[in-house]
Order: sequence, then structure tokens, then C-alpha cells
Amino acid sequence: MPSDIALLIVRVVVGLLMFVHGAQKLFGWFGGHGLTATSTMMGTHARLRPAKLWTLVGGLSEAAGGLLFALGLLTPLGALGIAAAMITASITVHWGQVLKMPLPYVATAIAVGLIGPGQYSLDVLLGVALPTPATFLYGLVAVLIGVVAMLVTRAPAPDAVISTANNRSTANAA
Repeated sequence: MPSDIALLIVRVVVGLLMFVHGAQKLFGWFGGHGLTATSTMMGTHARLRPAKLWTLVGGLSEAAGGLLFALGLLTPLGALGIAAAMITASITVHWGQVLKMPLPYVATAIAVGLIGPGQYSLDVLLGVALPTPATFLYGLVAVLIGVVAMLVTRAPAPDAVISTANNRSTANAA
């Protein structure tokens, strides 16, 4: 019983924080910038291409994943949404600062995704029983494929572009 209460607290806090983070990106709620401004930042700072698509995917992963996670509804899917968004954020925005925000969220999502939401969840109330941990583990493979797709379509770093241009001009001069 105490572990179910602990899971409820963790799910609600982490889930609502992720929902707010996604709603900031998507709708400009809670002091956020909304989809257009956020996608501009994602295209320039994070170098995501196409920026609007990846911003939408990230915002939906955070908002929908956070809401599902908080409610304990389709919990492995909510956990996957959070993990996907935070793994991507770790690589694209928080590299070198992973311990500040993304890592605790990823760890929490993975832990709950593996063990389930506990008794105080809509999954239990509604009798929803996605196979745990199989659903989460197979979904995690899909998340990692999505992260690789994001990385493959990401624009090169400005230093890499300058280096490549310098290498070409050196080769052409020879």
C-alpha cells in the first residue's frame, strides 16, 4: 500500500511537470512560447529538421505522455513519451547538463514503465492491462529508432559546416 501511494505521488508530480513542459511548447501555456517560436528555437539552437515536425512530436510526447503518466492510464505509453522527449532533450539541448533535468525524468519514466503504475491508477480502475514490462521494452526500441531518425535528419553543427567548407577549399586549391 505505501508503495502504491509513492508511485501515485511520483506519477502525478513528474507527469504534470512534463504536461506543463509540453503545453508550453505546443500552446504557449504556463509562460511558454508556443509552437511557432519553439520550433524556431528547435531549428536554430537544437538544429532539428524539419523543426516544426520535431517540435510537434516533442511537445506531444511531453504533454500527452505526461498526462497519461500522471493519470496512470496506458502507463507504459506515457512513460515512453516522457523517455522519448527527455532522451532527445539530453542529446539536442542539455548535452553536458544531463543531470539537471532530463536524467531524473528518464529514470523515473523507465522505472514506472517497467514496474507499472500501482493500484491508484486509471489502468487499474478501468482494467487496462498492457503487458508490463514487454510493452515498455518494445516501445523503448521504437523510441530509440525515433531518436536515431531525429539525429540523422538534424542539421550539422556550424563548426562542422565551416570545417567541411575549409576542407573543400583546401582540396580544390591543391
